[in-house]
Amino acid sequence: MQSPRPLSLSAHSPLTGTITVPGDKSISHRSLMFAGLAVGESRITGLLEGEDVLATAAAMRAMGADIVRGDDTVWRVHGVGVGGLLQPQTALDMGNSGTSTRLLMGLVASHAITVSFTGDASLSKRPMDRVITPLSQMGAEFTASPGNRLPLMVRGIAPAVPITYTLPVASAQVKSAVLLAGLNTPGATRVIEPVPTRDHSERMLRGFGADLTVEETPEGRIIAITGEAELKPQTITVPGDPSSAAFWMVAASIVPGSDILIRNVGLNATRSGIVTALKMMGADIEEVDARDVGGEPVADLRVRHAPLSGIEVPPELVPSMIDEYPALFVAASFAQGRTVARGAEELRVKESDRIAAMATALQACGAAIEEYPDGAAITGTGGEPLPGGARIETHLDHRIAMSMAIAGLNAKSAIAIDDARPIATSYPDFVDTATALGAHSAWLNQ
Repeated sequence: MQSPRPLSLSAHSPLTGTITVPGDKSISHRSLMFAGLAVGESRITGLLEGEDVLATAAAMRAMGADIVRGDDTVWRVHGVGVGGLLQPQTALDMGNSGTSTRLLMGLVASHAITVSFTGDASLSKRPMDRVITPLSQMGAEFTASPGNRLPLMVRGIAPAVPITYTLPVASAQVKSAVLLAGLNTPGATRVIEPVPTRDHSERMLRGFGADLTVEETPEGRIIAITGEAELKPQTITVPGDPSSAAFWMVAASIVPGSDILIRNVGLNATRSGIVTALKMMGADIEEVDARDVGGEPVADLRVRHAPLSGIEVPPELVPSMIDEYPALFVAASFAQGRTVARGAEELRVKESDRIAAMATALQACGAAIEEYPDGAAITGTGGEPLPGGARIETHLDHRIAMSMAIAGLNAKSAIAIDDARPIATSYPDFVDTATALGAHSAWLNQ
C-alpha cells in the first residue's frame, strides 16, 4: 500500500497565467458509457483521465466495449450496442467513483447479466439504496452489504419493466441510472424530478440518437426515454470541468493581485451555480468568448482578485453547485461578514461527510464556522489571511484536499493536508497547475 503524501500550498505573490482544467468528470463518465453502447466507433477528445473515469473505462471494457486511448490523446470506443453488454469475468472495481457505480448499476439492471461491484474504503461507506429502490421496481435483483453498500451484486433482467419514478431527493446519478436502465427496456421509462439536476445525460443521450423527451410540468420535469434504443456513434469534445475550475476561481479571488484565465470551462446552467454564488459575493469573474461545444455551453473565465462579501446562498442554487460547496466554504472564510449556505444534506453522504470535514478543517485553521445539519454559516476574515498552521484530515476526499490546499494560499502559517493522493481521482495535474500560476508547493514528511 502506498504511503500518504502530505502537501502544502502557499502563495507569496499574485496568481497569474492562463490554464486549462481537466475535462468535465460527469460528461467524461457518460461519454464512455454511451459510446460503449453505440454500434460503431465514437471518438472522444478532452476526456478527464483521472482515476474515477478510468474506472468507468475499465468497467465498460470488462463488459465488451473496445476502448483505446490513442497517442493523440483521442479515445476511440467501439460499442457493443444496447442490449449487448457481456458478463464480466470478475468483479468491477469502482475505486472511489460513486458516479461510475450508480450509473453502471442502471446499465446492468436491464441486461441479463450478473455483475459484482466493489470499491475502496470511502466508496464502500456510501449508500446505494437510492439507486437500488427504482432499479428493483424495474425487475433487477440486488445482494448488497449491510446498509445497501458495496460490495454488492446486481442481477439484471431483460426485458425489464418500464416505470415512472419520482426522485425523492435531487440526484442526477439516480435520474441517470433509471434512464440508462430504460435504454434496454421496452416502452417508456419516466423520471420526474421536482428540482432540476444536471442534465448531461439527457443532452448526450439525445445526441447519441435516443428517443428522449423532457416536459416541464407543475410537478417538475418529466424525462421520458423509449427503449429499446439504438445509439449511433458520436464525436465528442469534453468541456473543462466547472468543479475543477472552481478551485482556481476561489484561489484568484482570495489571493491579492491575482489575474488568471481559465480556458474552455463548461457552463451548463445545471452545473454553474458556483459562478453565480461567487459573483453574488463580489467575485470578479468575466465570461470570455462564450460558445457552444457539442451541445454544451462553454466560455473562458477571467478571474481577478476582488473583495468578497458574505451572502445567503439561494436554495435553488444548491443542485447546480453541490460538489463546489467545500470550495465555497473557503471563499466564505475570506469574505467580509457572514455567509449562510444550507439545503445541502447531500454533502453528508459524499466521499466523506463534507460538512463535518470542512467545518473541522476550517476551524483548525482559525476560521469562524457554525455547522448545520444541511450546511454551515461562516464569518469571514474580510480578506485577511487565515491563521492557518493546521494539519488537515482529508478523509480520502479529493474535494476536501483541494479546497483546503487552496485555503493555504492565503494563510499566515502553512496549512498541510494529510494526503494528496485522492486528488488524482479527479484532477491529476492539480499541483502542477498551482505552481504554473505561481504558487509554491511543498511535499511534507508524514
